[in-house]
Amino acid sequence: MTRPIRPAPLLAAVALSLLPTLALANNLEAPPGAPLWMHLAAAALLFTHIGGGTVGMLSGVTALATRKGQRLHRQAGTVFFVAMLATYAIGAGVAPFLDTGQRPNFVAGIMALYLLVSGWLAARRGEAKAGLPEAAGLVIALAITTAGVTFMRMGAASPTGTIDGSPPQAFFLFTIAGAFAAAGELHVLIRGRLSRTARIARHLWRMCFSLFIASGSFFLGQQQVFPEALRDSVLLYVVALSPLPVMLFWLGKVRFDAWRMRRGGVPVRA
Repeated sequence: MTRPIRPAPLLAAVALSLLPTLALANNLEAPPGAPLWMHLAAAALLFTHIGGGTVGMLSGVTALATRKGQRLHRQAGTVFFVAMLATYAIGAGVAPFLDTGQRPNFVAGIMALYLLVSGWLAARRGEAKAGLPEAAGLVIALAITTAGVTFMRMGAASPTGTIDGSPPQAFFLFTIAGAFAAAGELHVLIRGRLSRTARIARHLWRMCFSLFIASGSFFLGQQQVFPEALRDSVLLYVVALSPLPVMLFWLGKVRFDAWRMRRGGVPVRA
């Protein structure tokens, strides 16, 4: 029997296969005089990146707003994962080939991919024992943290006070998220297993933070697409940052429910 093709790896493979076509591109546009296939490939990547981000944010909001574990939540989460996987893979894969400085975007794309995939696995894996995913995650998280610290130091020493147009403060995102993720991976590796509550919390914060990277990149990093009256407005900042308080709410609820079950004598499943 022929094994079914899973959509997530297929989309990632298609996106990655098109990345070399943009080696001379700027802003996901093929250079003038390039062959037609290169223009078509650039357009396909651009629309997939934008479309995936749009679908991903909408499905992410749906997943956050619905009851966890229910069918609609799982379906919305699946759409979010597939859409953002394509979006982040294109963003991280294309960034090194763009003419303009894209080091922050490259690291942000890698971090978003790492959080997305590890958060997805936390919900999908049946066993709770530590293994290769946590070991690989620790290496990636430490690399992200190191990149954040390095960029902050480079920005502070730069004559312009920035790295590729981003101030040193912008790299706190990499440093804090990377260090927190690394601590989580190390904790799991030392204990050798992950409790059910910790696994749910891991899934929640990583998926929510991945959504925050998308919302921040769009509502704060692409303000030129909004009417002038909304640019630099409080509303855009509120929308961009909204995944974070929602994340804290659900994390608190998960911990509170586990505490209440233990206090009531109900064993919490591992």
